[in-house]
Amino acid sequence: MNMQKSNKKKENRITDNRNTRQVGLSSNNELLLRIRKIKPLLIVSLIVFLILFSISTRDVIYASGTPIDGGNTQGVDFEGNLGPINFQLDNGEEGGLSTTLQIMLLVTIIALAPSILIMVTSFTRILVVLHFVRSALGTQTTPPNQVLIGIAIFLTVFIMSPIFTDINETAIKPLENGEITQEVALEEGVKPLRTFMLEQTNQKDLQLFLDIAEIGEVSEVDDIPTSVIIPAFIISELKIAFIIGFLIYIPFLIIDMVVASTLMSMGMMMLPPTTISMPFKILLFIMADGWNLVLGELVKTFY
Repeated sequence: MNMQKSNKKKENRITDNRNTRQVGLSSNNELLLRIRKIKPLLIVSLIVFLILFSISTRDVIYASGTPIDGGNTQGVDFEGNLGPINFQLDNGEEGGLSTTLQIMLLVTIIALAPSILIMVTSFTRILVVLHFVRSALGTQTTPPNQVLIGIAIFLTVFIMSPIFTDINETAIKPLENGEITQEVALEEGVKPLRTFMLEQTNQKDLQLFLDIAEIGEVSEVDDIPTSVIIPAFIISELKIAFIIGFLIYIPFLIIDMVVASTLMSMGMMMLPPTTISMPFKILLFIMADGWNLVLGELVKTFY
């Protein structure tokens, strides 16, 4: 009897512990759900606060700095130094953006930089073709995604280097020297990218988005909005990448068919053909110097 009572007490303790754990987990889940619900509100409130602060503030706190125009703190810049770093701030009184808004815009651009890299450069075509090569070989995760992305990034830098140089010469350097304004620098910097995208864009895809945007006949290339060129360029890149991928698949598909028919004729129906054909496909790829051939011809498609 004593043993039964002690066993019952142990079972009751175990059930109580389980119940307390479940209550704790449920409370934690409810807390996480509440935080997720108010997270967008907190972000919006922070942005509004920064905007109001940047508009209403008149005095800039700085380290060992002095105003430029003899103590006049309204509508002038401030300069100073923080250790070895020299800095200049302006309070946005002369029609420009305040420092806080400029920082917010810069952070937003940095956050969108990967998407910009994918959308308006050769990165998309290169990466899709490399994934087709890996799928055709049947090696699954070899080379890994990190290697393929690294190859695509460096090939993109190689292909786009003349365009980046042109942007640096026509937009960035004049802006740093104060020869042009930010608006003019943006217009001049977009022109080389527009030229590159238009050269790689199919006319049919470009006409599709012109029709969707309800834009009539365009007499000059400069009249085409950039918002129309970018999606047309992306579709054209995907189309070209899929065509190249189809051509890459053909020799490896023939090897799969030969191996499968050989195994069927030998009665080895339970043996997967892909396991046997993979070494032959890798051997063919090595003998044909596949990486040199694929990457070389892929880069030449942009010239």
